[in-house]
Amino acid sequence: MAIPKGLASYKKKDGILTLTPDETALIWTPLPGTGPPVVSLAVDRLKNLQRTPETAPKVILKVFEKPRTPEGDPIPYAFTFTSPADARGEANVLKDVLSEFIKANQPGAAVAAAAVAAAAPADGSAGNSAAMSFANAVIARQRAAAIKWFDDDTLKSNTTLQESLMKKDASLAQMYADARTTKPDSVTDTAFNAQFWDSRVGLLRAHAIELNQKKGAYNILSTVKPRAENGELRLNMTPEQAQMILQQHPLVQRIYNENTPKLSETDFWCRFFNSKLCKRLRGERVTELDHDDVVFDRYNEADNSLGFATRIMAQHVPHMIDLEANEENQGGGPRSGNRKDVEMRPRHDVPIIMTLNSLSEKIMANVAPTDIDEVSVVQSSNGEKNSASGAAPANGSLGELMLRDLRGDVEVERIILNVKENNQMIAAQNGKADNSEEAKIYSAQVPEDVLFEISADIETLDDDGSGGLDLHKSIGVDDDSDSDREADGIPGAMRMAHVGSRAARKQAQDQILSGMRTKRAEALGGGSEEDPSPMNIPADITQRCNITNATTTEFLRQFWHAFMSGDKSRANEVAYHAESLAKSAERIHALAAEAEMIRSTLERKRKQEIRDYYTKTGKKARWVPIGGGQNSVLALFEATLTSLNVAQTLYKATTGWEPGVGTNFQKRGDQCER
Repeated sequence: MAIPKGLASYKKKDGILTLTPDETALIWTPLPGTGPPVVSLAVDRLKNLQRTPETAPKVILKVFEKPRTPEGDPIPYAFTFTSPADARGEANVLKDVLSEFIKANQPGAAVAAAAVAAAAPADGSAGNSAAMSFANAVIARQRAAAIKWFDDDTLKSNTTLQESLMKKDASLAQMYADARTTKPDSVTDTAFNAQFWDSRVGLLRAHAIELNQKKGAYNILSTVKPRAENGELRLNMTPEQAQMILQQHPLVQRIYNENTPKLSETDFWCRFFNSKLCKRLRGERVTELDHDDVVFDRYNEADNSLGFATRIMAQHVPHMIDLEANEENQGGGPRSGNRKDVEMRPRHDVPIIMTLNSLSEKIMANVAPTDIDEVSVVQSSNGEKNSASGAAPANGSLGELMLRDLRGDVEVERIILNVKENNQMIAAQNGKADNSEEAKIYSAQVPEDVLFEISADIETLDDDGSGGLDLHKSIGVDDDSDSDREADGIPGAMRMAHVGSRAARKQAQDQILSGMRTKRAEALGGGSEEDPSPMNIPADITQRCNITNATTTEFLRQFWHAFMSGDKSRANEVAYHAESLAKSAERIHALAAEAEMIRSTLERKRKQEIRDYYTKTGKKARWVPIGGGQNSVLALFEATLTSLNVAQTLYKATTGWEPGVGTNFQKRGDQCER
């Protein structure tokens, strides 16, 4: 339904009273409606409405805005409808729409609306006008949008959304497929889907929001660049770009409506992008060398804010940051007759800056703010008082402008602990420390001997020729050393590594870099630093291990969720999950056996290569053990196998269940109650 509007006068000036396109503010714009709205009232700040009786000669609608301060009175705005055709009809439509918005903003509005809807006659004869239907539709659409993203049951029942998420995430799809094929036959697909997506509601919600995100508005004029080819101006512009230009620039839309179809579409846009008006809207400087155009030059000084209302206009602007108030009170100008100070005179860049600021404000008008303090907004709207000072809290804008760094240091409120018999506690700690093995060793040493040994070690350190110590020589750093060099005079024996050898330094470097890589992987999520073949396990086996581990973890979560509930009615469900855990352990051991077969194959192949090399060259090749077999896979699943063992042991102790034998859990359902 179209947004209602009507001809109305405010303070003896004719204008148009209507709602903004997003139904968030009531605006009044003076005729002919080409400028910004003079009155803009947010619908969530409306308190009450009054209308003249049906028999009154004048049709006046009085709107009351909520007071600015808790002690203040509601602010009235009186609009007199002046339509010669149907002034009272326009007033009734707007009154009904605003009344529905006021009811929706009151506490318990949802319950009241549901009760009214249930009690209304089917034919709508209870007075529901078209305006009420419009307001109800707007409110219902807003509530439905909120429920769509935050209702868990709606997300878990949306199969289309789940399929879209699994198409995007291949690992999740593989996990879902494996878990579904290995589930017990007695578990239905509906129950399995409910259990699987119950712990992934956050993923579904994030994916739903991602799918419904749209590309935001941007400065479209700066992206469309006409080019000259063979003396003619060529323009590549899509219909979507043309529509965006008309939305961002009401002046261009007005020119378009007034001059087409006199001008063709191609001729209109080519002349527009070659005109001075286009340069002004882009924020560029207009020069005398620019091309003149008889159509567009008439609009160079026209207003480009038709039908545009911002959130700032709908709010009370404090005088501290009200630029229009500063313009009135700063002195100089036509009111005083004095010329403005040199620093207050507008520069030649002011029109360009104002154009760019206006465009930025239009683009950001419909963007939800991210830096609003919810507490301050609620306190300001409710008019709560500060309990410490008894004064009303500052306005949200003034709160943001307060210079908090100018306040004094707040005294830290520490909790003072008065410890009694402190000496006895310290003596007890010292006595406990004296009983340790390390304390006994230190107590047996003679201080003079220890100091003598330390002094002797310091005297043996080499100096660097300038009065300092040469630490490289002191720790025995030898850049020519080789880690594979044999010990002197002992064939086959390796030299003992010391702190300054190349091997020791290389080992220290590898240890430091490995720690840095681990920390970086933990900080960034480990996606780029994850080892594709841990413990020399083949990459394909590693991928299957990851999926098996994720599936087993899901089965463990479902088992504990049902087992710890203590619900007798879920006894069979617990038994099904126990069977799934047993199958999960079998799958892990099957993977380990397959990895051992691959390792054995590679080992036989490597031994044959060594034999062939010895046959050809007569030299023995070094044998490097091949890992990644059964032991590696079981070590990788050590924590998972421990969790499976704990779950199965507890379940067996509770019910006497044996894997593969089945369970008579219904007879012992009371044993599972916890």
